[in-house]
Amino acid sequence: MLIKHTLLKAAEAGASIMKEYFDKSFTVSNKEGINNLVTEVDHKSEEAIINIIKEDYPDHFILSEEAGEVVQESDYKWIIDPIDGTVNYANGIPICCVSIALEKNGKMLMGAVYNPFINELFFAQRGFGATLNDRKISVSNKTEIIKSCLVTGFPYTYLDAPNGPLQVFEKFIRKGIPVRRLGSAAIDLCWVAAGRFDGFYEHKLQAWDSAAGFLIVEEAGGKVTDFSGNEYSPYQPHLIATNGKIHDQMLNVINGGSL
Repeated sequence: MLIKHTLLKAAEAGASIMKEYFDKSFTVSNKEGINNLVTEVDHKSEEAIINIIKEDYPDHFILSEEAGEVVQESDYKWIIDPIDGTVNYANGIPICCVSIALEKNGKMLMGAVYNPFINELFFAQRGFGATLNDRKISVSNKTEIIKSCLVTGFPYTYLDAPNGPLQVFEKFIRKGIPVRRLGSAAIDLCWVAAGRFDGFYEHKLQAWDSAAGFLIVEEAGGKVTDFSGNEYSPYQPHLIATNGKIHDQMLNVINGGSL
């Protein structure tokens, strides 16, 4: 399928830029807010990705973290994060990736998340399952949240909101549940899909953070919703992704319930 080929070629192009500049000196600037970094490598990766997509599909809509919207009248929309985990990347921490999703008529069709530093390429196409380096993956089988290993991310704002990031985090860790914080939502989602984590939640994500990863979780047999338990949309901020078996328990805690 040509469109899959374009997606994977674009992910590879972005990843090769990431590798080229990793642990070298490059300019880092700050977007609005604290530690909301963007590097020159984000822009170079994004340019390489968009050029490949435009070459094959010049009439497709593009939504990308740094470039914003390239608006076209099209059934197809590419959703791009040229480096997910920019703070990690800027500090030489190899937990970062390229994330590219393709949406058709409002439904996520396929997604790829590629971390070139540990050579992990996750891919999913709706209805065809999810893979890691071409091998089929599936979510974990744990049924109790108390025995689970979770992952989250923290926004730099509204940390102290009721049932906000710190309050929910505290509930989990006071019960002795391991909760990791990797710094890349796309990788968090893929590691749920691969069964490494049993659940992931975050209070504030953008479409490019989750568009590819949430489809990969679903195609690996997991469940992804908003905080109300409704069908997930990457165009709203809240996300819970689990193996499906601990989903209701996660929802309960995040909405103020006890463990």
